Amino acid sequence: MNLSNLKPAKGAVKTSKRIGRGQGSGRGGTSTRGHKGAGSRSGHSTKVGFEGGQMPLQRRVPKVGFKPINRTEYVGVNLDVLQGLAEKFSLTTVNFATLQEHGLASKNDLVKILGRGEVKAKLEVTAHAFSASAQKAIEAAGGSIVKL
Repeated sequence: MNLSNLKPAKGAVKTSKRIGRGQGSGRGGTSTRGHKGAGSRSGHSTKVGFEGGQMPLQRRVPKVGFKPINRTEYVGVNLDVLQGLAEKFSLTTVNFATLQEHGLASKNDLVKILGRGEVKAKLEVTAHAFSASAQKAIEAAGGSIVKL
């Protein structure tokens, strides 16, 4: 032990500066709040996004489009994915449980079958919605569709 590695005992040194305890403390007088204005008063808090009276960013930026609050979001599954599942696992029926099992949908998702690719296998497909092209392709391959 020597002078280069001496330290005060744990808890002996206060880390926070005490504010408003007289001029001699170096943080008396206005107590780091500045002179006058809302920030110097007690109970002052600014709203989120307040920019000192300047027009806030969220009001300056133009709003574009329309977002309906009741929109139904579907998880899209294409025909080439269904064909791949049918070949790999030799499936004849594809339902919601099958899609969940293979990681294509979660339990609260709505599934829509889309028309990219082609289906050669005869499949019975069960889903919440079908695009017109997907429905034609499945039925042309000899399969059937069931809407949930």
